[in-house]
Amino acid sequence: MAESLQTFRKDPDATLDYGFDWSDWLASGETITASTWTVPTGITEGANSRDDTSVKIWLSGGTVGESYVISCKIVTSDDRTDERSLTIMVEER
Repeated sequence: MAESLQTFRKDPDATLDYGFDWSDWLASGETITASTWTVPTGITEGANSRDDTSVKIWLSGGTVGESYVISCKIVTSDDRTDERSLTIMVEER
């Protein structure tokens, strides 16, 4: 079942965290062992982190009126991969 792309609105002066929870997708006992974020030019990637079932990234900046698609690809302990994306719309808030 395909998931719809989540969209978030962000002020260009805000630094906020965004992420994905894979706990419903992972098999019993399966964990996230690696994650790679793809962040386009124009928005600033800060720190990122992961635990056994979820990932998080901090984003800042961006240009008012622009939208940015941010993606995260994971690898699991069962050697499965998945990728999810979200959209950040930058606007004065």
